Amino acid sequence: MPSFDIVSKVDAQTLDNAINNAKKEILNRFDFNGSKSTIDLDKKTNVITIVTEDDMRLKAIEGSIISRMMKQNLDPKSLNFGDEHQASGNMIRKEISIKEGLDKEAAKKVVAKIKASGLKVQPAIMDDQVRVTAKKIDDLQAVISLCRTEDFDQPLQFINMRN
Repeated sequence: MPSFDIVSKVDAQTLDNAINNAKKEILNRFDFNGSKSTIDLDKKTNVITIVTEDDMRLKAIEGSIISRMMKQNLDPKSLNFGDEHQASGNMIRKEISIKEGLDKEAAKKVVAKIKASGLKVQPAIMDDQVRVTAKKIDDLQAVISLCRTEDFDQPLQFINMRN
């Protein structure tokens, strides 16, 4: 039976490129001249750490990261912005985590939306992905178009299409 998987993943190399481009942009901007702002990506825990002097610069760095992600075809919905914390001295620290995999609530929303559509498919939650099986590939393609039109607060990718 034909099937495919619905996942939510971020390509690590593309994310690294987007962060490096944002770093270069921040270093070359006039309003960051003489600033001690840093952007660090921890690849193991998928956390971006921003340290800067004030709120205005923090918002500018966030905007730069989002714009660079969009230019690299990464969805900014995969970012989970945390709270701002005071670092040493007059510095502000903010940690941005990257969502990997579908959490249970998002997977349940996807399955409920697919079942409510009335298509002859069988969605099943498997760890951090949803597997959809059907008798016809046309039904699977209808599910993909349905999921693309909905907003599940996470970017979705459709992988492993099999006959």
